Amino acid sequence: MGRRVIPHVAMRPLWRCRNCGAEWPCQPARLALLMEYRKDRLGLLLYLGGLMVQARDQLAQLNPEHTPDLYDRFLGWARRRDRR
Repeated sequence: MGRRVIPHVAMRPLWRCRNCGAEWPCQPARLALLMEYRKDRLGLLLYLGGLMVQARDQLAQLNPEHTPDLYDRFLGWARRRDRR
């Protein structure tokens, strides 16, 4: 029997990876997103920006006294690197 594959997707409203439990997007999710959007970096950033807003709102509902800064988690890693 084959092992069931669980994708690295966000478990909402906690925004943890359904597979590994890390903060989403976890490293495997980031790699999958880079591959999926390899020819459309702007599309990736727009997609992640929308998810960041959803995560901010959902996490704020869970803990209204603490709203984390999600920029690096959702967008910082996906920006183009300087190729010098």
